[in-house]
Amino acid sequence: MASNLDLALLYLLAAVIGVVGCRLLKLPAMLGYLIVGVLIGPNALALARDSAGIRYLAEFGVVFLMFVIGLEFNLPKLRSMQRLVFGLGAGQVVLTVLGAALGNMLMALLFTLLGRHWDLGWQAAVALGAALAMSSTAIVVKMMAERLELESEHGRNVMGVLLFQDLAVVPLLVLIPALAEGGDDLWSTLGNALTKAAALLVLLLWGGQRLMRWWLTLVVRRKSEELFILNILLVTLGLSWLTEHAGLSMALGAFVAGMLIAETEFKHQVETDIRPFHDVLLGLFFITIGMKLDWRPVLDQWPLVLALSVVPVLAKAGLVAVLSRLFGSAPGVAIRTGLYLAQAGEFGFVLLTLGAEVKLLGTQWMSPVLASMVLSMLATPFIIMGSNRIVMRLSATDWLMQSVQLTSIAKKSIRTEAHLIICGYGRSGQNLARLLDQERIPYMALDLDPDRVRQAAAAGQSVVFGDAAKLPSLIAAGLSRATAVVITYHDTPSALKVLQHVREHAAHVPVVVRTPDDTDLERLRAAGATEVVPEALEGSLMLASHALALVGVPMRRVIRITQDARDARYGLLRGYFHGADDDTVSELQQARLQSVSLPPGAPSVGQRLGDLTLHVMGVSVVSVRRATGQVVATGDEDLVLAGGDVLVLSGLPETLALAESRLLKR
Repeated sequence: MASNLDLALLYLLAAVIGVVGCRLLKLPAMLGYLIVGVLIGPNALALARDSAGIRYLAEFGVVFLMFVIGLEFNLPKLRSMQRLVFGLGAGQVVLTVLGAALGNMLMALLFTLLGRHWDLGWQAAVALGAALAMSSTAIVVKMMAERLELESEHGRNVMGVLLFQDLAVVPLLVLIPALAEGGDDLWSTLGNALTKAAALLVLLLWGGQRLMRWWLTLVVRRKSEELFILNILLVTLGLSWLTEHAGLSMALGAFVAGMLIAETEFKHQVETDIRPFHDVLLGLFFITIGMKLDWRPVLDQWPLVLALSVVPVLAKAGLVAVLSRLFGSAPGVAIRTGLYLAQAGEFGFVLLTLGAEVKLLGTQWMSPVLASMVLSMLATPFIIMGSNRIVMRLSATDWLMQSVQLTSIAKKSIRTEAHLIICGYGRSGQNLARLLDQERIPYMALDLDPDRVRQAAAAGQSVVFGDAAKLPSLIAAGLSRATAVVITYHDTPSALKVLQHVREHAAHVPVVVRTPDDTDLERLRAAGATEVVPEALEGSLMLASHALALVGVPMRRVIRITQDARDARYGLLRGYFHGADDDTVSELQQARLQSVSLPPGAPSVGQRLGDLTLHVMGVSVVSVRRATGQVVATGDEDLVLAGGDVLVLSGLPETLALAESRLLKR
């Protein structure tokens, strides 16, 4: 018989294997937890048992999940999206639950006509409908973020519905136990439960926020990170204990704790500190959910599992699409919203488990429903990745809407030549645009935030709604005619897509990429970035320059020190290109840049860069641009020069003249 330590090690090993496997397949970690739970559970390999201790520990995963949802509860955000949240979101949840109850009534009537017994009561149908009404925030948000769709119209619809689903879990956690205990006094039981929940919420929220801020401030003044984390755990589990002993659920107390802390200035620190507990315990919860799945009745009842996998997904997708259409979305946007929300979700498992614990759902339903929910979640990445093809088939106008969007971009850029394409119009993009306006340099900015685009366009700025990571948007913005592309937002996967498009379709156009640090510097350079600008470096240089000036270092020396640091880091900032008005005595003694084009017959063509020994003359090669437009790293001494290459050299005027002579003359 396995000891508790054996079980703990087995769970940890299974979790690691599951998460690694899903990461390799680019799937959410939650699916890995579910799958390994199925495999090690008593109904498959039987490597672990669903012990009470492990099960109770896993419940804390739900507690911390609700705590994080409470932390993210943001009243201003809720007000800004209230039409989507309380309109589209509420309609989806309520109609899904009512649809499940109605479908249950029809099935009961059909079985009665056939002389058979239907064993699912209306209370169980409501609980089942509540579970199926939930969608997977973890999967959908992750994939939308990767596809840069969070600020799109269908992305905003999806986020509004997901936000209401998160909020709906709170009353549903009260409703399901009340349905199980109701009997003839259902409404009385439900009323008592709701009254207790409302009274507790009012009591905690009325004076709790001021008390919470005062207490956490007192704790923070002790300057002990350990004490701070202990107090967060104490508040979370203490309120969970309070709500559980009030006849409600532990998860409700955790949600309230999150709401109380969300209104304090310590919210972001708490999010960081609580994340490890949240992730590990929630993973353990999903493993225990997977262990409940019994494949034998699933195989015996495969038609039921197939029906529960397909019918709810299609019905939910259709319902959300119709509701989105009623709320003013275009047909293509409505269909995408339905496809993205068609699957089951994390909270669905929570509600399903709660329904089984209070004996509302029979054991004969648990495995088929659980299997169908897992299958729908496994299918979600493929549904989302194929959503464009599905929408094109179902909506005859979607291609027209996309064409109109691209046409509007092309209309603004068609008369623009030698312009910059700014990918992302946030703070950095707007500051860049202002400087370009001052120098009368044309630009075209692409952004996915419709509010920002509308306001900037109304102000007369050259910004349009478009996804810079998609080739049609870049081409419509005049990629082939542009002098440069600047990626101003922090998203390496998207930046890599932009670089790939530029390299394949306009290799002569240089690309500058903004990043938070040097983490992905080499990847971006290898993908074709002309220059990568890490904010961490620029911030440290500004910090150093101010600090040096404050301690008395002469400003001229401060400027030289910071410039040397930039020169060492930025290849394109070493020196400057000489102009007609630069011939002063001091400037003649400074390093400058010079471009040298190699004709096909030049003596240096076919030679290794290192064999030219230009460094002996005091000349360094800043960059080499191939005839294709690709910029090659200059640290490669084995680089073989070819006709059409352009070398950017850095050095003093005399040494540059000697270097040019060596490169071009025999």
